[in-house]
Parts: sequence; structure tokens; C-alpha cells
Amino acid sequence: MADTKKKPGKAIENKPAKAKKRSFRLFQYFKEVVAELKKLTWPTKSELVSHTGAVFMFLIAMAILIGVLDLVFSQGISLLARIGA
Repeated sequence: MADTKKKPGKAIENKPAKAKKRSFRLFQYFKEVVAELKKLTWPTKSELVSHTGAVFMFLIAMAILIGVLDLVFSQGISLLARIGA
């Protein structure tokens, strides 16, 4: 029975080791993130401008499409409401 009891001193000794290991892992994580960011190929200014323009054109097209669909559906609902009344 004495073997199944936990010793209070042992749990206290493990806490600083875990905290040290955890902080080391965090430091290692950020070190690896920086290493991966150095491997990236960043777009040139002209690529960035052209991609940004493409995104804005897509947004404008989607806004027009949603506006037209909203108008069509609202007119259709109005028509159904007048028929039912």
C-alpha cells in the first residue's frame, strides 16, 4: 500500500522542469517560424498590384451579382405578396 501513495515532494520537483521544458518549446517554435518565413518567396510590387486589382474587380462583380439577385428576389416576393392578397 505504501507504493501506491504519491510523494508530495516529487510532484513539486517536476513542476520547474516542465516549465523550463515548455518555455524551451516555445522558444524553439518561434525560432522555427522565423526560419520558415525566410524560405518564403514574396511577390514583387507589380504582382502585388495586379493581384490586388483582380481581387477588387472580383469584389465589384460579386457585389453587382448579389445586388441584382436581391432586386430580382425582392420583386418576386412582392409579386407573390400582391397575388396572395
